[in-house]
Amino acid sequence: MMIEKHISALLYRYQCVIVPGFGAFLTETKSASIDTDTNTFYPPKKLISFNANLKNNDGLLANHIALQEKISYEQAVEDIKKMVTVWADQLENGDKLILKNIGDLTYNNEGSLVFYPNTPVNYLTDSFGLGSFTSPAIKREVYKAEIEELEEEVPVLFTPEKRKKNYSFLKYAAVFVAALSIGSAGFKVYYDNKIITETRIAEQHVQEQVNQEIQTATFFLDPMPAVKLTVKEETAEEELYYHIVANAFRNEANANKAVNQLKAQGFKARKLDKNKYGLYPVLYESYTTYEAAHKNLNRIRKEYNKEAWLLVKDL
Repeated sequence: MMIEKHISALLYRYQCVIVPGFGAFLTETKSASIDTDTNTFYPPKKLISFNANLKNNDGLLANHIALQEKISYEQAVEDIKKMVTVWADQLENGDKLILKNIGDLTYNNEGSLVFYPNTPVNYLTDSFGLGSFTSPAIKREVYKAEIEELEEEVPVLFTPEKRKKNYSFLKYAAVFVAALSIGSAGFKVYYDNKIITETRIAEQHVQEQVNQEIQTATFFLDPMPAVKLTVKEETAEEELYYHIVANAFRNEANANKAVNQLKAQGFKARKLDKNKYGLYPVLYESYTTYEAAHKNLNRIRKEYNKEAWLLVKDL
């Protein structure tokens, strides 16, 4: 009879399982832990230990075996005694006693019984279904350096140090803008009233001139010469609403250099005018449809520049 399977079943529910005449297996709950060297997370679990001094029969193991094997309590006690004798002989011969899902027992050089836990299962029922996993280390300083470099190109403050540094300036700037807005509102009312008055005077003057022209007008029946209107044709460039951006530069010379490099690679590269951030965007190519732009963006990211992005011009 495999007594260790019954011991293992009881360890899920009890903190102490005594094997009469042999010793007791004890459990202690360990909280979740992290191995910082390997970045591995371990769930809470029960740690198994062994105490050779607890040998008195408390009836727990024998009663469990009797119910599971459908035998009498006395027969279960007798079976345990026989198995303990086999274990003792095995240990006396210098062999290692291996108890599946529990651990290994052996005598050391000093003649003491030593227990080595070997529990591939987690006996803590609250942690059922939870396993260990490894997560990549968080490189905060590396990401912070990249964000600070990005702040030099785009005027958006990400890091808390720079936001705090600029907070005082922004606070006073907001007060100034509010005061300026109040003053502007009063001036606007005065200015609007003035414009309305002057407009009425101009309208009356124009109407008087029109009346005089009508009274002295001479009408001609000859046809008037045709008027030729020139309609500006929309260029192909104006229809290109989708642009694949390679990079943006503060220095125009660097932007021109990048354009020449992209043209040498076979792209229809060009440079846009300086934007509101003071940067010159450099484009790989421009397209009339989103589908074509998105298709080529994926190709460029895969073959040339994974940082390339899509700029959509207002339709």
